[in-house]
Amino acid sequence: MAYFVYMMASRRHGTLYIGVTNNLARRVYEHRTKAQDGFTARYDVARLVWYEAYESINEAIAREKDLKRWRRDWKLKLVEDFNPGWSDLYSTLAGF
Repeated sequence: MAYFVYMMASRRHGTLYIGVTNNLARRVYEHRTKAQDGFTARYDVARLVWYEAYESINEAIAREKDLKRWRRDWKLKLVEDFNPGWSDLYSTLAGF
């Protein structure tokens, strides 16, 4: 099973959200449809802009915690290196 650390954005250089999941397509869909009240629903954070896959949930959680401690400009560079146009990557996921 794969585990994913992912970053969502409201728009280019907008509000960011970092999370971890074992089903990236489902979780991004939940954010996009505002299935749960919370941060992403409140701030309209619905664009998948970055993700990484891990084999271990412990590795994924550790990476998520590290990224949450990063400075904002480091997070923006991470996204821009992976996804220079800040495209919504949701449609590239299998099972979307």
